[in-house]
Amino acid sequence: MLVVYGFTRVAVVVRRWFEISPQAVMEHGARVELRLLTPQEHRGSESAAQRTVIDEAFWRADLFNRLDRPADAFSAAHFHPFFDGDEPSERVWSPSLTADPWGWLAAQLDDVGARLEGAGLDPALAADDAEEIRAAVPAIVATARTFGPEDPMSRDEDFRLTKDAAERVRRMIALIPDGVEVDREYLRPWIEQV
Repeated sequence: MLVVYGFTRVAVVVRRWFEISPQAVMEHGARVELRLLTPQEHRGSESAAQRTVIDEAFWRADLFNRLDRPADAFSAAHFHPFFDGDEPSERVWSPSLTADPWGWLAAQLDDVGARLEGAGLDPALAADDAEEIRAAVPAIVATARTFGPEDPMSRDEDFRLTKDAAERVRRMIALIPDGVEVDREYLRPWIEQV
């Protein structure tokens, strides 16, 4: 499930996420991405439906916890301050993020121009959106909290919200070296999703 807040040039994509590392460590929680809306040529009449393309990611926050840790620990919370094409930068860990994840997220979203600049993009891309995004920050953070790790979900509920990512989870499982113990029963819904 994706929740998208779309503005003029910037979109904020919020979702539940689940992943497994090559060490077979499972993480889940809220993922928040800042992306650019790609301008599209007008098509059809003045009343025709128009194409909306949410493409270039430039910043990501993963407000995650490890499944083997207390639910409110945010033990895997990190962010990616930029992307190289479609690939996120390395994980960046921040004590202020883990100390107050939702306050940290609100502060980050409050200045999208700085997030663009940190990603090597022109902060002017957010000029038309900055105030509207700032006004929407409480709603965006509230949405992210519904996907956060504090209220543990059952495996099946986690899967229901992340089944669209099953192929990516299978790719992650394939990266686990032989000999590393994997809880395949827990992962079964993602493995079997067609």
